[in-house]
Amino acid sequence: MNRFAGVQGPDLEAGARVKMDAGELRGFFREIAAEHPLSDLQFICIGTDRSSGDALGPLTGSRLRAYGIEAVIGTMPDPCDAETLRVKLEQLPEGKIRIVIDACLGADSNVGFYLAARAPLKPAESVGLRLPPIGDYSIAAVVNRRSPKPYHTLQTTSLHLVMQMAEEIAAAAAAAFGRI
Repeated sequence: MNRFAGVQGPDLEAGARVKMDAGELRGFFREIAAEHPLSDLQFICIGTDRSSGDALGPLTGSRLRAYGIEAVIGTMPDPCDAETLRVKLEQLPEGKIRIVIDACLGADSNVGFYLAARAPLKPAESVGLRLPPIGDYSIAAVVNRRSPKPYHTLQTTSLHLVMQMAEEIAAAAAAAFGRI
């Protein structure tokens, strides 16, 4: 059962995040696909290739491109990180529905799950940075547990888990839009 489908109304509009596994994430993308053609979307995959935990965004962006989804900002060769985010956002085409994907730290019970919403995401919030909220839809992938040293935690996060989660996100999107 897709828990995202059961949450409606003002809660989601206010930014309520719904915990999902990979199967439920496929349902999340199917709902987006039912409302918007792929040509109306822009994927923004936030992160850096210099940290295993924070590589989720560019890994996802590269996988989306491999599936033939071209409207992607943030890939392994050209990451969209805290330093480049504002410039890249200024270059985005107007009128696109934005799906933002980023790694985050969270409760032990959420590691390996996704927190999805019909709402913007605040990039780099788990490491204490204040960047503008972005997106019409968002997915925060919980790659490790919250800790007092978030940068260290992201640096020592399992690359295997991050790569698996990036593939699950990209495959869910690609399947919803008929790319696989």
